[in-house]
Amino acid sequence: MSPVGTYVTQVTATDADDPTYGNSARVVYSILHGQPYFSVDPKTGVIKTALPNMDREVKEQYQVLIQAKDMGGQLGGLAGTTTVNITLSDVNDNPPRFSKSFFHLRVPESSAVGSAVGRIKAHDLDIGKNAEVEYTIVPGDGGAMFDITTNEHNQEGIIILKRPLDFETKKAYTFKVDASNAHLDPRFQSFGAFKDTATVKINVLDVDEPPVFNKPSYVMDVYEDTPAGTIIGAVTAQDLDASSSPVRYSIDWKSDLDSYFDIDPVEGTISTNELLDRESIAQHNISIVATKLNSPVLTSRVAVTVHVLDINEFPPELASPYETFVCENAKLGQVIQTFSARDQDLPTSGQQFSFKSPKEDMKNKNFTIRDFGNNTAGIVTKRGGFRRRLQEIYFLPVVIEDNGYPPKSSTGTLTIRVCGCESDGSLLTCSAEAIFLPVGLSTGALIAILLCIIILLVIVVLYVGLRRQKKKETLMSSKEDIRDNVIHYDDEGGGEEDTHAFDMGTLRNPKVVKENLYRRDVKPELKRGPRPPVSQDSADIRDFINQRLKEHDMDNSAPPYDSLATYAYEGNGSVAESLSSIDSLALDLEEDYDYLNEWGPRFKTLAGIFGEQSETQSDSTTTENTH
Repeated sequence: MSPVGTYVTQVTATDADDPTYGNSARVVYSILHGQPYFSVDPKTGVIKTALPNMDREVKEQYQVLIQAKDMGGQLGGLAGTTTVNITLSDVNDNPPRFSKSFFHLRVPESSAVGSAVGRIKAHDLDIGKNAEVEYTIVPGDGGAMFDITTNEHNQEGIIILKRPLDFETKKAYTFKVDASNAHLDPRFQSFGAFKDTATVKINVLDVDEPPVFNKPSYVMDVYEDTPAGTIIGAVTAQDLDASSSPVRYSIDWKSDLDSYFDIDPVEGTISTNELLDRESIAQHNISIVATKLNSPVLTSRVAVTVHVLDINEFPPELASPYETFVCENAKLGQVIQTFSARDQDLPTSGQQFSFKSPKEDMKNKNFTIRDFGNNTAGIVTKRGGFRRRLQEIYFLPVVIEDNGYPPKSSTGTLTIRVCGCESDGSLLTCSAEAIFLPVGLSTGALIAILLCIIILLVIVVLYVGLRRQKKKETLMSSKEDIRDNVIHYDDEGGGEEDTHAFDMGTLRNPKVVKENLYRRDVKPELKRGPRPPVSQDSADIRDFINQRLKEHDMDNSAPPYDSLATYAYEGNGSVAESLSSIDSLALDLEEDYDYLNEWGPRFKTLAGIFGEQSETQSDSTTTENTH
């Protein structure tokens, strides 16, 4: 596209003749081949274009034959030739052009998003970067469903799917595509728009597809005490193909190995097979399979999450032990206290409480309960003119119910005290404080007095306890006296037939047992009496016994009432009579043991033994008297 006379190149020829001698060395240039496209200056050898608007797309390569002749080009001169190869460089003077104005493509509806669904191409006669083409989809029918990019290697336009296709929804798309150069030359903008437009129609092909669930996933809740067979939810899938095949449902056994759930194959309702335990498994994840009845190989799956909910175990209760007051000058319909409730069940979020008066308190003429609907309620007066002198305290029951499963309710009691108030409602005094005002005692002083009284009572109790403990230790502190060493045995005897486990001599002298019995739990009173004179057989023994008797009689702190003192000597005239077994035989001969029969069945055997001895002794006496 260069103008006439555009410089191309220059050729130069040399002559070895002497340039000062005539015309022998003067060279003249001329074109032998290459006209009419190029010309050469005869003197300088400069080659220029000779025709305007030379088009590379028509002819790109040219060969120009240049002759150089001495002698000024006259006859007889010598000549030489050279060939010059000239190539036209490309300029962006051609727009891209589609080979046809309408492209028809077919795409299956199962094509994946992002996949290439077709190719179109616009041709450009230029080369290099001047032939680079950009494709764009004109906004319209298919602008939202498809996109187009350029293949850098062959400058093809690749149509890409942006959204899923559905034959049942739309069967065809028609849109226009523009092809333009990426690099424009402003010298040729006057030639017009450097672009071309083609129409593309894409037909969607029907494909037999699996059923489609109406949700990507399902979440269901069920309480842990729900009976087996209870329906907890349902899933829905349908065949979107034109055939609209029925769908059957099933549970993937791998996701429910213990068969906690069951599903209706036609309706898709899910039910429990057994009681669920939240403490064992709090969440179940199962997979539901939907299958086309006409084509069982086409299936789809959906995840179902089942949350096992804890049952409502605790009833709601008042958030705190409310104590409120009502002014004596309170008006009708006045809210005197706002209160709320709490519940130990989890989770605490989502809990709803309702408040109302119990049925038996509906006729209360003083106060009522107003539920605000936001988990709070208020105490509202139903009259005015309260008087402390008539009634000082009112108790208002309130029923609180939660929204758990099953619902729980409880009844709380609100305490309302009648107080004196200012005209603006500020508290002046209540009856509890008024009781102490005449005395001049404040609440803090009353508490201090009570604490002092309690401390004094504790001191008195401790003092009495210590005195009793000291007295007991005084009675039992003599550990050196052998009379305190009373040994207790818990061994059980052999019964009434066991005659070797005890001293038979004690039983044969029951008078000693009956007389002079002392209590073990009371310290005996010391009674001094005339003692009979001891035997004079041995002065040493008599002195020893008198010394020991004197020590024992004078020791008031020792408890001799349950001790056995052995003196190794038997005196005469003892209060306890004789302790020796020497005289026991004589006493036994005169003893009558019939009273043992009156002691009960435990002494029956003992009475029999001594009864036989008495009869034997009687027989012996009778025989002696006979002789």
